Amino acid sequence: MALGFSRIAAVFFVFVTIAPLQAVVSRQQADVFAKKIVQIQQQGAGEPPAPPRRTPVSQDELNSWFTYRAAPLLPAGVSSPQLTIVGQGKVSGEAVVDLEQIAKRRKTGGTFDPWSYLGGRVPITVEGILHTENGRGRFEVQSAEVSGVPVPKTVLQELISYYSRTPEDPDGISLDAPFTLPAGIDKIEVGPGQAVVVQ
Repeated sequence: MALGFSRIAAVFFVFVTIAPLQAVVSRQQADVFAKKIVQIQQQGAGEPPAPPRRTPVSQDELNSWFTYRAAPLLPAGVSSPQLTIVGQGKVSGEAVVDLEQIAKRRKTGGTFDPWSYLGGRVPITVEGILHTENGRGRFEVQSAEVSGVPVPKTVLQELISYYSRTPEDPDGISLDAPFTLPAGIDKIEVGPGQAVVVQ
């Protein structure tokens, strides 16, 4: 059950390592989102319903969950994730990331090496489009910034790879790679302020 919960959270994390947000967060909304995750898992464990089940998830529910419940599931060095669900597949968000360890490991010392200038705890913002269909997903990065400074996609990929590594996947998540949606999810419809999980 915990593994399934983590995998669903990881799907949302992909479009969260992502513009600052002005939202209403509360413990109650965090609880509502946590219940929806359990519901999605249970639906995914059974036979696909006809017609498909649709579970709406609001931006405020998701951000409340990040605020009050996500900390144990986040990689060490990542904190304060927040998400803006723009609509038409587009999402943007922000997280504070500790770049010290990865910058030490990656910098070459060259004048044009961006890792020579990065370090400490900084806000990372990412904007892009989530494409999902037939149980598969892909995140198309449109822009990324570190402390308000635009960075190339390669820098963002280094961050995602570093912080998403697991013993089972030592290379971490590839931004360009399609991924399987967990819990029998067919697609995620991203509208203004909410996403609808379709199973």
